[in-house]
Amino acid sequence: MPHGAHALERHPVRQDRNPALSACLAASSRPPRRPARRDQAVATSAALSALSAVLLLAAVATARAHDAPSGWSYPFNCCSGYDCRAVPTRAVSTGPDGYVIASTGEVVAYSDQRVRHSPDGEYHWCSVAGKDDGRTICLFVPDQVF
Repeated sequence: MPHGAHALERHPVRQDRNPALSACLAASSRPPRRPARRDQAVATSAALSALSAVLLLAAVATARAHDAPSGWSYPFNCCSGYDCRAVPTRAVSTGPDGYVIASTGEVVAYSDQRVRHSPDGEYHWCSVAGKDDGRTICLFVPDQVF
């Protein structure tokens, strides 16, 4: 390494003030300096912390969304946070082949595994995307009917 090269690295000189140095540095084959690994690690850590916070908030919101109005929790395989809700007694009737969902006309057989016991004695219907015209995912029925 030529004499004085270390001095240039330790004490940078503005290139626009020294044309000879500018030409020398332009001809250098050394690649441009990358950001320090520590800077990358700090940025990655900050991004992961932010993502963790968002996921934690989403989990808390989702956990609350699985709760029936009376306080019991809908099973996750029935409810993705918005699929289930309490429905009035008139929304579900009994027929010869099973429970009839009034808004869709869908019949859910009495022996269907989607039929579940309702812990609060009310009907609760879980439908795809929580839509009134959606297919039944789970149906919680009161004891006297179950």
